[in-house]
Parts: sequence; C-alpha cells; structure tokens
Amino acid sequence: MLPSMRAKEQNSAANATPNISDDASDISKEQDSAANATPNISDDGSIDVSSVLQESQVMEVLEKLDRELVGLKSVKTRIREIAALLLVDRMRRSFSLATHPPTLHMSFTGPPGTGKTTVALRMATILHRLSYVRKGHLVAVTRDDLVGQYIGHTAPKTKEILKRAMGGVLFIDEAYYLYRQENERDYGQEVIEILLQVMETQREDLVVILAGYKNRMETFFSSNPGFSSRIAHHLDFPDYSLEELLAIAQLILAEQMYRFSPEALSAFDAYLERRMQMPRFSNARSVRNALDRARLRQANRLFAKGGKISKTDLMTIEAEDILASRVFTEDLPDDEQQSGTSA
Repeated sequence: MLPSMRAKEQNSAANATPNISDDASDISKEQDSAANATPNISDDGSIDVSSVLQESQVMEVLEKLDRELVGLKSVKTRIREIAALLLVDRMRRSFSLATHPPTLHMSFTGPPGTGKTTVALRMATILHRLSYVRKGHLVAVTRDDLVGQYIGHTAPKTKEILKRAMGGVLFIDEAYYLYRQENERDYGQEVIEILLQVMETQREDLVVILAGYKNRMETFFSSNPGFSSRIAHHLDFPDYSLEELLAIAQLILAEQMYRFSPEALSAFDAYLERRMQMPRFSNARSVRNALDRARLRQANRLFAKGGKISKTDLMTIEAEDILASRVFTEDLPDDEQQSGTSA
C-alpha cells in the first residue's frame, strides 16, 4: 500500500472514532442519572457499607467467582480491590465528594484454560452493578473480528465491534496478533490506533481487556507503548496445579450431576499427570474435554451392558471410562489426530 493512501485511510478512521458509541449524544447519560439519584448525606451522617453492598449485589458476583474458579487467589484479590474502589466512589458521591472514574483497562496474561474469559464476564457484571458501565455485557473478539482484508475495510469493521461493546467490556484474546511488525502491509496497526483513541476518550463507557500468553503480551506492550500507559491492571493467570485440576474436574461433574467412583478418581489423577506433560494442554479446558469423552465412554458402556440401569449407574464415571483414553493406550492426547504428530 502506498504510504499516502495508508495515512489517508488511518486519518479518516481516527477522525470518525469519536462517534463510535451507540449513544452518541451522551454516552454516560445513564451513569450520570444513577449518580444524581444517589441521595446526598450531611457531613455528619454515615453510610452503612453492608446496605450499599446489598443494594449493588456485588457480593453475589464475587461469591459466584469464588465458586466457579478454583485457585487464582491473586486474581480474585485484584477483582475485589477494584470492586471496593468503585463501591467507595459510589459512597463518596453520597457526600457530594469529588469522584474521578478510574481507568480500568486491563491485561490478562496466562496459558489457555485458566479462567480469563470467565473473570472478564464477572468483571463486566461488577462494573455494571456499580454504575461504571451502562450495560455490563462482554464482547469477546480476536484479530479476525477487527482487521480487514483490504483498504477501507478495517476501520468500519473495528468501529462496528466497538459500537457493540460500548457500555460493557471488550475482550480481545491473543491481542498480540494485532501487531505484525514484519508485515508493513498489515492493517492491524490501524486497529491499534483506533483502540488507543477510544480507550482514552471513552474510558467511562468501555473497558478493554487484552489477553494472551505472558511473554508475547510483554513483547506487544514494548512495541506499543501507548497501550502500556492505558492499561491500569495487569493480572497474571498461572497454570493450575494437579490438585486444582482434580478439584475443577469434580466441580464440573457435580454441575452435570455426575461423580467419580473412588477408582475413577485415582485413574483421572493418573490421566492428568500424563496429559499435563503432553502437547496442547489447556488446563481447565482440557479437563472439561477429557470429562466429555469419559461421559461418552460411560454411555457406550451402559448401552452395551443393557438390562436394568440404576440412577447410581447413570451418575457414576468408572475407572474404565478413564483408562480407555489414548493418553494411556497410545501415549497421545485424546484429541490428537490418528495420523498426526504432536505440535
């Protein structure tokens, strides 16, 4: 692409970005209305924190996050700190004290299957309940949803995603793929410029969360310093331990009204020890996939058995449903192609 043509397209996109919001007249109208509705309290008055918590129902979200996700203590602590900050801002408004909405754009780093999307969903709900964003929904995208294939395609595509995300959270997975320094004809840089402007000018109506592997995200931030200055919270999601993965497996089964027999639990422990050392292991995601295959084997076993089947039979995963995995028989992941090799 000729430099003049590229610059013209990017300048046009940049000039158009202020009108991205789906409420162009006043994107924070509902937020201001909520703030103004907060009753003023005299200087010698007081606020009951428990009442504010109950009104916002934020604790329900935090408790649900604790139930849904095993481990991740540091991540949960940071989410609680953000909730507390917004709650205090809400109480300050009751005393007519100045409040300055904090920048809450975030970076979630870590391997796949560690709960990044789940935390982003709960974060969106918390922000909505504390009147930081208007809607509290999550729009999850990747590079393909933002970057166009030809001149003039990228800006409208990106603006449409941003319009959908306004009033909530935009979650960009594998965000480092937006930047491809080796390809000067790549349109990802245009997306970055639009995002940077919107993250600054409309930060009271949109929270952007960038996610991906930690080392690649660090490279991305060093190549795009504008993002670093706009990201207020960096949360690292570590790999789960074997014990945590076993706990996750049992939580998943309980939700589906299944359970391990004692022998199956030992077999799944052995399964995880093997699977964690193999290619493409994705923490909780791999656990869920393994349990889906175990349920398939259980169903096949019960079907082949015939005769009378009890409620306990229908609910119980047995050791043979685990040990039939290719992890044991061929020393390969269950999802490995028969004729393929490890990536």
